[in-house]
Amino acid sequence: MAAQGKLRLGVNIDHVATVRNARGGAYPDPLRAARAAQEAGADGITAHLREDRRHITDADIEGLQEVLNVPLNFEMAATKEMQTIALRHKPHAVCLVPEKREERTTEGGLEVAREENRLAHFIAPLREAGCRVSIFIAADLRQIEAANRIGAEVIELHTGAYCDAFAEGHWEEAQKELQKLEEMASYGHELGLEIHAGHGLTYDTVSPIAAFPQVQELNIGHFLIGEAIFLGLGPAIHEMRRLMDDARAD
Repeated sequence: MAAQGKLRLGVNIDHVATVRNARGGAYPDPLRAARAAQEAGADGITAHLREDRRHITDADIEGLQEVLNVPLNFEMAATKEMQTIALRHKPHAVCLVPEKREERTTEGGLEVAREENRLAHFIAPLREAGCRVSIFIAADLRQIEAANRIGAEVIELHTGAYCDAFAEGHWEEAQKELQKLEEMASYGHELGLEIHAGHGLTYDTVSPIAAFPQVQELNIGHFLIGEAIFLGLGPAIHEMRRLMDDARAD
C-alpha cells in the first residue's frame, strides 16, 4: 500500500499557448495562466516544449522559471536538442514523453523497454544536473521495469485509455483499464518509483485514480483549460482539487 499523503496537482498550461499561437500574438499569456494556477493551489506547472514549438516556446520556458514559486515539470522528447535545453534551464523535473509531429496530443506512453540503453545514457546527465527524471509510460509491466532499470525516479502512468473508454461509455473496458492502472501503480511503488498519473482526466474520471494511495501527483491540462472558458481557471482548479482531496480522504 503506501505513500498516501497529500495528492499533488500539476497543471499543464500547453493549451493556453495553443490559443495564443492560433492568432500569432501574445494573448492569452501562458505565464499569466501559470501564475493564476499557482495562486489557485496548483502544486506544480507542466509545460511541453515540442520540437515544432506548436504551443509552448523557448521564451515561455525561460519566463516560467522566472515567475514560478512552484516546481516546473518540463515535458520533452528524448532528443539531443531537448536535452541541451533541459541542461541549460535545469527545471525541477524533466518528464520524457513520446512525440510525433502529426499527433494532436501525446497519444501513448514512451517505449522504454526497446530503448533501454539509449534512454539510460540520455537521462544520466539530466540526473547529474539535479533534475528529477520522470518517464511517461503505459500501465505495462515491461515498461515499468525498464524505467526502473535505467534509473528513472518517477513514472507517470498514461490514463488516456481509461478516460477514452469511460467517455465512450465502454464501462467494462474502462474498469479493466482502471484495474490495470491500480495494479501497475502498486507494482511501481514496490520497486521504489514515485508514481504520477495523467492524460485525459476530467471531473468524471479523476476520483478513482486519485484514490490510489500510491499515486502522489496528477498532471491535468486540457480539461482544466477547457473548463476555464466557462468557470475561470481558479474555480476550475478548485473543483478538481476538491474532487482529488475527497477521493483521497475516502
